[in-house]
Amino acid sequence: MGVRSLLPVLPGGIRYSSRVCRQIGNAASTVKEVEIAMDKKNDFPYYNRELSWMDFNDRVLDEALDKKNPIMERLRFLGITASNLDEFFMVRVAGVKAQIHSGYRAADLSGLTPSELLVKLTEKIRDFTEKQYSGLHRSILPALKKDRIRFLTPEEMNDRQKKYISDYFERVLFPVLTPLAVDRSRPFPILSNKSLNLAVRLKNGDETCFALVQVPSILSRFLEVPSETSKVFILLENIIMYKINDLFGLYGIEACLPFRLTRNADLEIDEDAEDLLMEVEKSIKKRKRGRPVRLEILQKCDRETKDFLIEMLHLKDEDIFEVPGPIDLTFFTKFASLPGYENLCFEPIRPVYQPDAFWGHEDIFEAIREKDRMVHHPYESFQYVADFIHRAADDENVLAIKQTLYRVSIHSSVIAALIRAAGNGKQVTVLVELKARFDEENNINWAKKLEQAGCHVIYGLAGLKTHCKILLVVRREEDGIRRYLHMGTGNYNDSTAKIYTDIGVFTCREPYGIDASSLFNVLTGYSRPPEYRKFIVAPNGMREFFQRMIAKEVENAQKGLPCGITAKMNSLVDPELIQNLYRASQAGVPVKMAVRGICCLVPGLPGISENITIHSIVGQLLEHSRIYCFENGGNPRIYMGSADWMPRNLDRRVELVFPVEGEELRARAFDILDTIFSDNINARIMQPDTSYLRVDRRGKQPVNCQTEFARKARENMIQAQKAEGEKLFEPINSAEAAARLLKE
Repeated sequence: MGVRSLLPVLPGGIRYSSRVCRQIGNAASTVKEVEIAMDKKNDFPYYNRELSWMDFNDRVLDEALDKKNPIMERLRFLGITASNLDEFFMVRVAGVKAQIHSGYRAADLSGLTPSELLVKLTEKIRDFTEKQYSGLHRSILPALKKDRIRFLTPEEMNDRQKKYISDYFERVLFPVLTPLAVDRSRPFPILSNKSLNLAVRLKNGDETCFALVQVPSILSRFLEVPSETSKVFILLENIIMYKINDLFGLYGIEACLPFRLTRNADLEIDEDAEDLLMEVEKSIKKRKRGRPVRLEILQKCDRETKDFLIEMLHLKDEDIFEVPGPIDLTFFTKFASLPGYENLCFEPIRPVYQPDAFWGHEDIFEAIREKDRMVHHPYESFQYVADFIHRAADDENVLAIKQTLYRVSIHSSVIAALIRAAGNGKQVTVLVELKARFDEENNINWAKKLEQAGCHVIYGLAGLKTHCKILLVVRREEDGIRRYLHMGTGNYNDSTAKIYTDIGVFTCREPYGIDASSLFNVLTGYSRPPEYRKFIVAPNGMREFFQRMIAKEVENAQKGLPCGITAKMNSLVDPELIQNLYRASQAGVPVKMAVRGICCLVPGLPGISENITIHSIVGQLLEHSRIYCFENGGNPRIYMGSADWMPRNLDRRVELVFPVEGEELRARAFDILDTIFSDNINARIMQPDTSYLRVDRRGKQPVNCQTEFARKARENMIQAQKAEGEKLFEPINSAEAAARLLKE
């Protein structure tokens, strides 16, 4: 590793060379004095991506702890942090442990070996978990109680309530439960990933034995219990523990311990297999038996039962996480959506339909022929995108529909339209990415249904994930064949489109149509990647494109020309682009970025990144759109698309980024960026020590970019309605206009 030194710079998980450390010097007195690695092989600051992800989840947790948020939303945020952490363990922590298990010892770009990283991660996760439960018990549950909503244990209930849960146990729970004894003839069972279980220590004379009871996930985790004074709920596991004697009548109950196991769920897929669909299906089954990576148990639990679980599951101390309870906070997400508590939630952001861009146009194809159109979700309804596919499915002049699908909803109107299109004789080609993590099973089901309906289904490309968002409709018209496109930043998913912010563009410009046909030919056949006219496509050329654009801003700065980089993305991880951004900052290029999640770049370091600011927006909606703007010497160029600045997006995925053209669309895209960077409610600013601070709002009007976008969408629709109404009284002042009206 080299020499170690104490410098007033950044926390562990950031690596510098001695040159960088000399540049930084004693710049910021507010930055903590910490131990950092010195290594000549890496001469730029790079924050570890796993530690950065934990920082992001901590920002989400801050929303759960913010007393200004409605109480049900605080519960929702808490549930989201728990769900996020589950996936983090299943993939990222599991990956670090797999590296250690295989003997891999090389340090990453942040200077941490897998073993060193696991120590830091474990410490950070334990602190985070403590913060979760402290906030739950000290702040959230007391606030719920003030709103007359309570979670009780059987011991806290009156006789009438105890009878109610006893009756529920007899009628509903008892027939579903399956006690599993563990002994010589009945080995320890394979427990489902993330399932909640009870470990029971039993006594029969001098004999001690153990059994397991799985809390049935098919039933609601919580049950409402009659109460005259408030809304009372009890968790399912508490009912089972209350009635546990009914399951083991011949034995004495010595202890009953709730626990939850998290497994390695990252799939290993042989992409050279003859049948990729079958290979993914086999891998999904293996996921259920992945290596355990975390055991959650209650604090102050029975020691003998705990030791039994550790022995049976072959776990180490760092795998054990003791919590005050309840175990598995993900259920709060569903609880927060219970009907009847709308007054305890955010004012919903209701999508407008139709978007003002299409207002007054009954023929969507005619509207797109007239000019390019942009829709901003969820402020403008995603249903209009689905309607575009439905209309194409039923239009007798549409010859073919081609689409990429990465994640789709369980009840997908998009899929329904594609199936109907195939039934109507259209040539329908769909690339369904089977390797979309944790959506593999859903995508397999849809792929089979599409095939059965007569669609041509492609399962993705070997060695690459197809992540681009594009829809191509080929239509026969009076003047020949015309191609209509929808290109977006987000998935064709009806469900997530209600809570993810994304942008889509409709166009029928010929250069875009030619590029779209070429891209689909690459995806479906053996075509060589072409020289695209408008598209920037990964993995062939996108990295180089962004490097050229950043280099051009450096060149403009050196010439004294207008320069600047403004970008919005989900994650910033790619080492090469981070180095490019550092060079841009050192050349005097102002760099302003909104990075919701992981950010491995360290801003605000004198001599390195003092011209870079990093914002992170965490609010009611999940920020998902990707926008890239380059000042370009006073003639700004702006792009949107599916790619973040991560190695996987640039090198291992098929991604699409496209230019936003036309003054109207460009003005709207610039306005979106301006509004995002004016946010001082949802925004945090990344500091040189990698911490995040809320924006200082003193003397400023409060701006919530998400509610502002919703307001603009409503106002734009109202203005479009008024303009349409005024047209009703527009005089006919030409023979041409009269002829057009007669034709209509």
